Amino acid sequence: MSVLYLMLGSLCVFALAYRYYASFIATKVLMLDDRNIAPSISCNDGHNYVPTNKWVVFGHHFAAIAGPGPLIGPVLAAQYGWGPGFFWILLGSVFAGCVHDMIILFASYRHKGQSLSVIAERDVSKLTGGVTAVVILFIIIVALAGLAVAVVNSLFQNPWGFFSIAMTIPIAMIIGVYMFRIKPGAVLSGSIAGVIMVCAAVFIGPYVAESNIAGWFTFNKNQLSVILPIYGFCAATLPVWLLLAPRDYLSTFMKIGVVVALAVGLLFVNPTIKMPFTTIYTAGGGPIIPGPWWPYVFITIACGAISGFHALIGSGTTPKMIEHETEIVMIGYGAMLTEAFVAVMALLAAVSLVPQDYFAINTSAEVFKKLNMTVVDLPALSKLVGLDVAHRPGGAISLAVGMAHVFANISQGLQHTMKYWFQFIIMFEALFILTTIDAGTRVARYILQDILGYVYKPLGKKDWIPGVIVTSALVSVAWGYMSYTGDVSSIWPMFGATNQTLSALALAIGTTIILRVGRKKVYALITLIPCLFITVTTFAAGIMNVRTYLSKGQMLNVWLSVLVIVLVVIIIADNVRVWLKLLKTDKPPGLNDERDVIFCPIVPADAPPDLML
Repeated sequence: MSVLYLMLGSLCVFALAYRYYASFIATKVLMLDDRNIAPSISCNDGHNYVPTNKWVVFGHHFAAIAGPGPLIGPVLAAQYGWGPGFFWILLGSVFAGCVHDMIILFASYRHKGQSLSVIAERDVSKLTGGVTAVVILFIIIVALAGLAVAVVNSLFQNPWGFFSIAMTIPIAMIIGVYMFRIKPGAVLSGSIAGVIMVCAAVFIGPYVAESNIAGWFTFNKNQLSVILPIYGFCAATLPVWLLLAPRDYLSTFMKIGVVVALAVGLLFVNPTIKMPFTTIYTAGGGPIIPGPWWPYVFITIACGAISGFHALIGSGTTPKMIEHETEIVMIGYGAMLTEAFVAVMALLAAVSLVPQDYFAINTSAEVFKKLNMTVVDLPALSKLVGLDVAHRPGGAISLAVGMAHVFANISQGLQHTMKYWFQFIIMFEALFILTTIDAGTRVARYILQDILGYVYKPLGKKDWIPGVIVTSALVSVAWGYMSYTGDVSSIWPMFGATNQTLSALALAIGTTIILRVGRKKVYALITLIPCLFITVTTFAAGIMNVRTYLSKGQMLNVWLSVLVIVLVVIIIADNVRVWLKLLKTDKPPGLNDERDVIFCPIVPADAPPDLML
């Protein structure tokens, strides 16, 4: 079967979902109204709260949420066949992931840009707020460590990739100064200049790699493991308009541009799907993912359909930049749909490879030998990319090979360019991840400030510079240490399950939000149904992971995984208690925006708390 049927079919589903389902949620459920003053305006401090053009905010939000999940997850899930992954991306993103992102972004916007833990404390209870803060901080540090390891593995001993990505930092700062200080609102001219400079950095990269200064941009794994936390610290402390927003915005052009180019390439090449609808590994025992398709397809694909990490961005940097409430639809629902399309493209690139070659790339030599398979096109592909790509598990290499193969086959004359496409895609994947690290570090800093604010009130103020520096340093050191001493195999499995568990937690809080603002209580089903499904699925995966950790004697992972599950059970149970009370009310009590006086997060920490049930 041609991949075009799946690609065009997914585009139609996403377009219909955005036009009708997103509009229904915006107008009937949340009743978005631009008369509600944005926190970027009411709390504008020129540092964290900055009114920003909606396209720049979309770029930042998409770049921050679109980490390795939509690229790597679908590639690994292709082990089960193209069917389970494809339909979960479609249904999961439309009815779970996009709803999740949109509701949490709305809640944070109405709560003046506060974090998910503060929202939980105000609209559920202090118990849920405190437990949520602990769970989120743990998950985000583990996530950042895992992301950092992935970047290190992509950029070590790679001067081309390091140079090109490093150049996006000064380029973003130049564009930030231009768009926010020299000529405020000059989005078009700033975008054009920024994109040209970023593209120039990409094309200059191979010449730098072959020059006498290549050593300046060549680092080993340990050196990169120190450089990345330093960068994360800088990104978390500098004003959002100077580095974070313009860099993520410009990176989005590359991200979306490559995905669109891949879609166009698929139209020209029109490859066939070589992976079956389901494989013999759906019941378990697979060479890449040992567990059965349920629950592991849903855990592995992660951000491609739904991710709890998105709730951290949606209640972190993004709500502090939005100018109008109705932009929540485009930024919350639209950015997640865009990420889902990225996941579809990644899956199609993987399943267009011959299955034997796919498994040869994504398994070790020892494991592949046991499969009794013979490679088909892999020797020729390795020769074209100038690298032996066999037995490089993790998903990144097989995705790069699949995408490069599509680009190089647009025309016979492009066959010799496959090695350039391959290196470009590897750098593209690293850029995808790095933009999540900078936003994630900043969000973790916000959460840590919320927690430490109970110990020492000034630390809770987002505009108190000493507190900003201390908390940014603590967060950067924490995930930097984990990435320096750990690896993907020790970090990523735990993150996969806990990340999806966080999405169940966020959907539970989202159900509480809808019961507070929705005109009809039945509207709460739009978050309750996916909440129940994700909760059961992630708990099943968590229990299976615990059994695996026990068999390997990894007791620390066992206790941490069990702790997260127990804490999330407490949060969901507390939400159920609040739901039962809200279901008895005649009218929705509303959120904090209906109060006569609304306190911004930058006012003294002894401001009166919001009404709780």
